[in-house]
Order: sequence, then C-alpha cells, then structure tokens
Amino acid sequence: MDNKSAKGQSNQLLMLMLLMFVMLFIFGDPNVSKFLAVSLNSAFYPLIGFDGAFPIVTLVLAGAIVVSLSSFFQNLFTDWKKMGESQEITRTFQKEMQKARREGNTNRVNKMMKMQPQIMRRQTEASSGMMKPMFFLFIFIVPIFMWLRFFLGNLEYFYFTVPWATGVSLFSKPVGFLWQTWLWLYLVFSMVFGQIVRQGLKWISWSDWWKETRKKIIPSFK
Repeated sequence: MDNKSAKGQSNQLLMLMLLMFVMLFIFGDPNVSKFLAVSLNSAFYPLIGFDGAFPIVTLVLAGAIVVSLSSFFQNLFTDWKKMGESQEITRTFQKEMQKARREGNTNRVNKMMKMQPQIMRRQTEASSGMMKPMFFLFIFIVPIFMWLRFFLGNLEYFYFTVPWATGVSLFSKPVGFLWQTWLWLYLVFSMVFGQIVRQGLKWISWSDWWKETRKKIIPSFK
C-alpha cells in the first residue's frame, strides 16, 4: 500500500513538472502563444468580447470563467472531509508532541516520533487530490488567460474611469507595482469571487447529492 501511494504521488509530481515545462514553452514562444490565442478568439470574442466596447466586463467574465472552472475541478478531486480530519489529527499530534517535550517525557516523545511518518503520510494522501486539478487547469484555464492577453492587446480604446481618476490605462503600472493594471484588476476580482465560489462548492460537497455525483464523475477520469 505504501509503495503504491508513493508511486502515485511520484507520478503526479512528474505530470505536474511536465505541465509546467509545456506551459513555459507555450508562454515563452510568441508564435505558439499567438496561434492559440487567435484560434480561441473565434470562440471567446463573440461570447464575452462585446466588440471591445466593455473591456472591464470582458475581464470580469473571463476571470469568473477561470475561477469557476478551477474551483469546480478542485472541489471534484478534493475530499474535504478527509482533509479536515487529517488537519485535525495533525494539529492534535503537534500539540501532544509539544506537551510531551515541555514535560520532558522522553518515552512519549520517542513513541510519537515513530508515529510521525504515518501522520505525515496520511496528510500527504489527503492533500494529494489538490494536484490532480492542475491537468484540467492547464487545458481550460491557461488558454483563456492567453486569449485575454491577446484580446486586451488588440483593443483600440483601453482606458477606464474610477472615482479618483479618469483615463486610466489598462496597461499602465501603478506606482510601486510591477504588474499592469489589467492584471491587478483580474487578480483582485478572481480572489474575491474565488473565495465565494469555493466556499459555496465546499458546502455543496457535504451534500449526499454531490457525493453520489462525484462517484459517477471521478471514475471516468481515472
């Protein structure tokens, strides 16, 4: 059982490294990146492009799509109950370990040290599902992000107004920051919206309906 678990974790790590390499290749090669973006433009532009008239709305909708997909796949492959139990066991174990060390109970410390690999293995198994969505994130989310860069880069008018300023460029860099304004808007919205979606999906994951649905979906991905 241990060998199978270790092999499975090694395979997941290898796949993650491979995906990262492919991602770097795509983003690093302008020709490949532009080809994918142009290909996706025919699908996304009619849906959320609005003829370039509302770039902020397009930015928000693209972020909503990315966050929804990432949250869905994360929720699909993550056993929140198992992860919660593992975290509670780990916290209790650490408290008991600290207590035994403060009391100078060497025998108890030694016994708990022998249990530590088992606790760590349980925690690793519980969190291993967090890596599985990376494959789907790469297939669905990275292309959307690439299209968004292409879309914004071809806008004729890329300014917007905020209460404290007018004519703010999506490509300007706020003072003291390295990233452009559009990326900050995207990240802020994604973090806020992502928290709401993830919490909602986490609550749904406790329902019997989701447990049955998950059992039907997961085997098709194995």
